[in-house]
Amino acid sequence: MSFSSSCILPPAMLGILGGGQLGAMFTIAAKTMGYQVMVLDPDLNAPAAQYADVHICAAFDDAAALQNMTRCAAVTTEFENVNADSMRWLAKFTQVSPSGDCVAIAQDRQEEKEWITKAGLATVPFAIICNDSDIDSHLEALLPGILKTATLGYDGKGQITVGTIGELRAAFMQLQNVRCVLEKKIDLRAEISVVVARLNEQQVACFPPAENQHENGILAYSLVPARLPRPVLLQAEHMALKLAHILNYKGVLAVEMFVVGSEMQLVVNEVAPRPHNSGHYTLDACSSDQFQQQVRLMCGLPPAATKLLQPCCMANILGDIWPADREPDWCTVLNHSTASLHLYGKKQVRPGRKMGHFTVLADDSEQAWQTAQSLHLRLQNNTQNLYSTVLNELC
Repeated sequence: MSFSSSCILPPAMLGILGGGQLGAMFTIAAKTMGYQVMVLDPDLNAPAAQYADVHICAAFDDAAALQNMTRCAAVTTEFENVNADSMRWLAKFTQVSPSGDCVAIAQDRQEEKEWITKAGLATVPFAIICNDSDIDSHLEALLPGILKTATLGYDGKGQITVGTIGELRAAFMQLQNVRCVLEKKIDLRAEISVVVARLNEQQVACFPPAENQHENGILAYSLVPARLPRPVLLQAEHMALKLAHILNYKGVLAVEMFVVGSEMQLVVNEVAPRPHNSGHYTLDACSSDQFQQQVRLMCGLPPAATKLLQPCCMANILGDIWPADREPDWCTVLNHSTASLHLYGKKQVRPGRKMGHFTVLADDSEQAWQTAQSLHLRLQNNTQNLYSTVLNELC
């Protein structure tokens, strides 16, 4: 079936698979632009549900739910672990971006690395381990390394650091003997990401690369502009565009990269076929944001300008800072004149879960980062002090 190449305009119904915080921010962007939104998510309390016109509470491969989604003028996704075959099926009846094939590539580290290599880009030295018999002395060249499950790993999950062949065997067993990728540890100088907005080969744009800092495998801060030489940042954009081109990608694509060694070589780590945590800074610091771009591209509209209006730092807020049965002391962030708070409306709080973020604007990214760190520490301390005071009053 072929579709018209004309743009999809408001008040058309747009669909998204997934109703977490990325789905919620997409829905807000689409509603602001005049579109209607249908969200498919099995969680009754999905954050996007409170903003959407329609919430289909069902599994991502539910036949009746998918049939309902065909009413949408276009469909996208908020995360890569959605059923790729569901997206392929929907593409028979409506516009779907990114394609199910691109989503499937992002779901599998082995296939992902093969496509990165096909684009002529470097990756970390790696090997595929399918069976215990694949583990022998020839893998010593990749040690110390990190063993990662080939599928379903995110935010540090499904990853184990190994230093010897014995540790590698034990880690493989701990990961249930599923197909894995062993990646050699590298001289990591920095981690960066580039968010690409691509409609086609001629209509494409990049947001400025973000410098990312992780804690316990979870993104903690994103600094923009990244504190790296301009040629390195320009090369990162070029590499991200090259990968998007080889994938014939349509939509928003995040490309994560490592900066390696004193020569600052760039290698591609992984891709995300959607808006990305490290791109949240665009909501407050750019002339357009990654969710507006997601709406535009799925509707056949060209990407908007991606200019950085002011240096910034985005800080994640995890469930670790929540006191029992109470909200943190948000005054810490809300009283700061250049900080913007974004809470995701998640009902269930747990350690390590992304509950929100805030972005600090400043004259340069270093200053923004210092302020963000200070605010984050004060947010933790003030919340703990507030909780202690309440406990003392109850006692």
